[in-house]
Amino acid sequence: MPSRDRLLALFVVVLWGLNFLAVHAMLGHFPPLFAGGLRFLVIAIPTGLFVPWPKVKLRWLLGYGLGFGTGQFAFLFIAMNIGMPTGLASLVLQASAPFTVLLGSVFLRERLSPRQLIGVCLAVAGMLVIAFHQAENAVLLPVLLTLFAALSWAAGNISMRRANADNPLHLTLWMSVVPPLPMFALSAVFEGPTADWHSLTTLGTSSGWVGLGGFAYVVLLGTIVGSGIWSTLMRRNPAGVVAPFSLLVPVVGMSASFLLLDERPALVEILAGVAIVGGVLWGSRKPRQRSTEARSSSEGEEELAVS
Repeated sequence: MPSRDRLLALFVVVLWGLNFLAVHAMLGHFPPLFAGGLRFLVIAIPTGLFVPWPKVKLRWLLGYGLGFGTGQFAFLFIAMNIGMPTGLASLVLQASAPFTVLLGSVFLRERLSPRQLIGVCLAVAGMLVIAFHQAENAVLLPVLLTLFAALSWAAGNISMRRANADNPLHLTLWMSVVPPLPMFALSAVFEGPTADWHSLTTLGTSSGWVGLGGFAYVVLLGTIVGSGIWSTLMRRNPAGVVAPFSLLVPVVGMSASFLLLDERPALVEILAGVAIVGGVLWGSRKPRQRSTEARSSSEGEEELAVS
């Protein structure tokens, strides 16, 4: 993986780590499913009007939209709305990385090197340590919903890879056309139109302004910028190399929660975070190998020496 792509992946990590705080602010005002539908609707409208069709098969666009868009954020927003702590949510959602690696090996037939396996295992071990240490802060249902969100994200990653779009940003933007209808339908059934309308009519209140700020971050930075770069990285590199970088998101999310929400990580969580960082960096680094030309030159020198 080139150094430029590593830096881009780390930039997305920071955006998505802070995104959990923005979601926390947004859900303080909007119902979760309605917020998810609005999030994608404000992207879908200008996309349909001004962005060229990404020239991909419809089934992969639908798979990407239903997995990465609808499933991930419906499950995640509901989980956070019913009590999933912000820091723990940023951690558990990163189960999408091993899910993506597993699905990539099955459906994309991507072989994993021993280095990648070791790196992913080390990162997952660190993630599990933090999860067990914080599990007492969350009931079972929010954790399970967040894991379903992670699996949906992984399925979306695979569909995006199969789409193989010439312009990944166009694919990411057109993906936003898929989630609004199913999310608004689910909102109408489980949240009711009264709650949805109330969140719109009270935007001028203090909670409304905070919710709008979080909404703007989620749409512009978390979705358009972050997902656009991520799609480009997934297209240029194997899924098993890119996906483990998402394990760094909880390091940013938990650090931001410590600074802004007064969530104080214990020493074991800090050490586990170091393991996550080390595992991702180890798994993404190519082993140094001598080039073919260097080997040929060396062999030629050895032959001359013998003669």
